[in-house]
Amino acid sequence: MPIELSDRVQTVPPSGIRRFFEIAEERDDVISLGVGEPDFATPWAARDAAIASLEAGKTSYTANRGKRELREKISDYVADRFELGYDPAEEIIATAGASEAVDLAFRALVDPGDTVAIAQPSYISYEPGVIFAGGEVLSVPTREADEFKLTAEGLEVAGAADADLLVLCYPNNPTGAIMSEAELEPIAEFAREHDLTVLSDEIYAELTYDGEHTSIATLEGMRERTIVFNGFSKAHAMTGLRLGYALGPSAAINAMNKIHQYTMLSAPTTAQHAAIAALDSCANDVVEMVDQYDRRRQFVLSRFREIGLDVFEAEGAFYCFPEVPEGWTAEEFAEDVLREQGVAVVPGDVFGAGGEGHLRVSYATGLGDLRKALNRIEAFVDEHV
Repeated sequence: MPIELSDRVQTVPPSGIRRFFEIAEERDDVISLGVGEPDFATPWAARDAAIASLEAGKTSYTANRGKRELREKISDYVADRFELGYDPAEEIIATAGASEAVDLAFRALVDPGDTVAIAQPSYISYEPGVIFAGGEVLSVPTREADEFKLTAEGLEVAGAADADLLVLCYPNNPTGAIMSEAELEPIAEFAREHDLTVLSDEIYAELTYDGEHTSIATLEGMRERTIVFNGFSKAHAMTGLRLGYALGPSAAINAMNKIHQYTMLSAPTTAQHAAIAALDSCANDVVEMVDQYDRRRQFVLSRFREIGLDVFEAEGAFYCFPEVPEGWTAEEFAEDVLREQGVAVVPGDVFGAGGEGHLRVSYATGLGDLRKALNRIEAFVDEHV
């Protein structure tokens, strides 16, 4: 008798991003502007701490929630940078990447049949995470006319007043949109009025180029109904070390830790030592990386405009979100430019409602490759448009 797969797993399609990289692997001249991963190496202070921890034989499990020293460092960091105050003993958990933290939150908070509203386009793992937890997804599209910012009107029209949870990601993957304190206020009011729990993915918080990042958890009445996700993958270039964290009310963090201790046990020990050093000694490295991302951002935006493609003015993360020319779907354009010019980008529709007609283009790669890739896209457009 063949193995029977669960309905939940069969409901979720394979990653739309991975399919493009399987095509890209067929040739060796591809320039990838698709993966959301820094091209920088992890700063040396963090690497040295990781190496030293291995040489000292510090390879055992840590506390389920993560090393106390790390949680204290995280508490100080988020208080200083984002005005977030959390008790390291009860309100912070270290996880195997921010993605694990998001998954833990879904499993801890979502009962079968619960509705989770997701502001889209957004990171591709939210919707499957809700489905795996037994919940139902409510898409809340954002529009380029609103600069891809979530609005209370958009929530109302989508029916989010009847949802149980709301998922946000600002700075946004894939659009690069950000939301100011004034723009978050109506969202907070909507959440309070309709008793929504908010899951706020702020992994790109340090990558905010015009103004300072504001967490919705700092707004009136929101701390007690919000879980904030962050980590070391993006700003500290530690993707492979797999270390994230969640901040929230103790009841929620305790519930997440209950699942975590039965599944992951603890976040990677070596990565925790690296993260402590990153928070202690790598602030200048982060500033330098962000400065370079900003220079790349401005270059990519200007080149797309020279090519003649409309492009949203991204203000955060390390993505831009140009429109495809009339006559193509996003998927068709991405496939054609990959096959003809060897440039890998991701069609916007894989990120959910509101993404069709756009491409996610990552500028987390060197200016040399960015120049070559944009020149190839220009040649493609000149030939076909």
